[in-house]
Amino acid sequence: MYWTSWSDFWTMGGYALYVWGSYAVTALVIVLEIILLRRGRQQTLQRLRRLQRWEEQ
Repeated sequence: MYWTSWSDFWTMGGYALYVWGSYAVTALVIVLEIILLRRGRQQTLQRLRRLQRWEEQ
């Protein structure tokens, strides 16, 4: 696609809501995935530490 101005680029030929909405949803899902992965890692590490302490007793 060829745009003659920045305005044309941002409106995406009339499909701006779909295009930019898709980018926004994708970015949101990626951020949520990173947050959930970090949280899961922390919980797993805590469980492993508890198990290690329990086995040492």
